[in-house]
Amino acid sequence: MSDTLLAIGTRKGLFLARSTGGGPFDVEPIQFSTVGVHSVAIDTRGASPRLLAGIEYGHFGPSVMYSDDLGKTWKEAERPPIAFPEKTEATLTRVWQLAPSPSEPGVVWAGVEPGALFRSEDGGVTYDLVEGLWEHPHRPQWQPGGGGLCLHTIVPHPTDPRTIGVAISTGGFYRSFDGGLSWEAANHNIRAPFLPEGAQYPEFGQCVHKVAMHPSRPERLYLQHHFGVYRSDDFGGAWHDIGAGLPSDFGFPVAVHPSRPDTVFVLPLTADVDRTPVGHRYRVFRSDDAGATWQPFASGLPEGPVHAAVLRDAMTASEAGVFFGTRDGEVHGSRDGGETWSPVVRHLPDVLTVRAAVL
Repeated sequence: MSDTLLAIGTRKGLFLARSTGGGPFDVEPIQFSTVGVHSVAIDTRGASPRLLAGIEYGHFGPSVMYSDDLGKTWKEAERPPIAFPEKTEATLTRVWQLAPSPSEPGVVWAGVEPGALFRSEDGGVTYDLVEGLWEHPHRPQWQPGGGGLCLHTIVPHPTDPRTIGVAISTGGFYRSFDGGLSWEAANHNIRAPFLPEGAQYPEFGQCVHKVAMHPSRPERLYLQHHFGVYRSDDFGGAWHDIGAGLPSDFGFPVAVHPSRPDTVFVLPLTADVDRTPVGHRYRVFRSDDAGATWQPFASGLPEGPVHAAVLRDAMTASEAGVFFGTRDGEVHGSRDGGETWSPVVRHLPDVLTVRAAVL
């Protein structure tokens, strides 16, 4: 009988929740108490799963911890796992994303603040700066978004290790076809309405909130932007607005169904007024035709009024189901593609990231 593991990173600690055979989740005691956990990954590529957690020690700074016994014990590399070379004159502020490579055993990517990509070849224990992106001529012109100058999304190709995409707030979406040696901005058709008329489709500088890909159709990407929801059918070569039919095209997360590449989920928020769920009620919108049409689903979710947002990394879709966590410490899950929802846990600290896997 299969187990589902849910890893929930919060402003004050990590929570692991387990479910057996589709039953209710049992939430284990808090780990890294009072420590911010901004990124988590469940690496199931090996004989046994490895958990990774990007934590923030406060005045001790950020680090990456790993566990090979499902969170019973944690380890940290003897040297700082992620550190900028001295020549960069940069200091690590936060680890925003941890992404095991689906095509290279032992490789784990890390996205950090200030906007940079790191690569590990020892399963996520230690990392080296990807200098091709750091030295890109656009980088000095990237500006921090509301959350900082963060590389928050990593989209590795499922079978081709040479192809990888990243999203930087507010640099935009960048892609590499040579394993990270060189990079190009890939933001064609993404509108930046805060710019003057006639300059609203820049090469870079877009405020991308999240990007998602389905492994069976890697050329197709979905993007939640500050000012729209987009789809690309050529790995970012061009983007098409698919926000029509949504009550708001502002939001943070976007997730793709694990077995249906045309099925995508978003959770619209009221733009820049108060950034709360539209109508002060959680409604997950699902498209089954790659964004041509949208349907809302809210059965089992709180009827409201609710005032807590869902952050960019706090929604996930996997074989285990669809899950999202809120800024007031609730996590909700659906095992039927978003049709119905049930609470997983309440009264946690501010939820920053959620990941799920079937073990």
